[in-house]
Amino acid sequence: MEHDDDLIRFEAEGAPSLPPTPEQGHVDYDGARIWYAVYGDGPPVVLLHGGLGNSGNWGYQAPALVAKGYRVVVIDSRGHGRSTRDERPYTYELMAADVLAVMDRLGLERPAFVGWSDGACVALVLAAQTPSRVAGVVFFACNMDPSGAKPFEFTPILGRCINRHIAGLCSVVGHARPVRGHVSSRRVDAKHAVQLLGRRPGAD
Repeated sequence: MEHDDDLIRFEAEGAPSLPPTPEQGHVDYDGARIWYAVYGDGPPVVLLHGGLGNSGNWGYQAPALVAKGYRVVVIDSRGHGRSTRDERPYTYELMAADVLAVMDRLGLERPAFVGWSDGACVALVLAAQTPSRVAGVVFFACNMDPSGAKPFEFTPILGRCINRHIAGLCSVVGHARPVRGHVSSRRVDAKHAVQLLGRRPGAD
């Protein structure tokens, strides 16, 4: 596969769409409706996306895992994609509880997890709180402790990434919707999106 280090192709095209599945729905839990979808049969693997994203970000990985014999579960985090949220600030603990509610609905006793960015943090928090329910966690781009992070610097590459996330959100929900009550246009300014959602959960 040709590399796309500058994210030019990613901004224009995004990831492939998730395949259709009859096994999808919402779990009403603690002030939110959490969307999920299930693909394939076999040992369960839960995929958790990062901040500003949605389950459509797993368009490459989900079919590949199904082809290897796994049962893949994707979840839109609270306030992302097809999932709603209430007025409370985001916290990883709250989002981990949402994931556990979906697991209970689907009868998943001890799945493995793959998470990136905020999704990785959620998976690690869930594993720490309820280790008996987590078989293992593959995590990347995880920032559990931001104290060592460099000062934030907006770059064109970051802008392309955020623009793709916003475009993906619009395609998932079928229209633009307000983000924390501030954004209403279909074309969202990437710097504005970072200011609104690019902070560690709990920083509201």
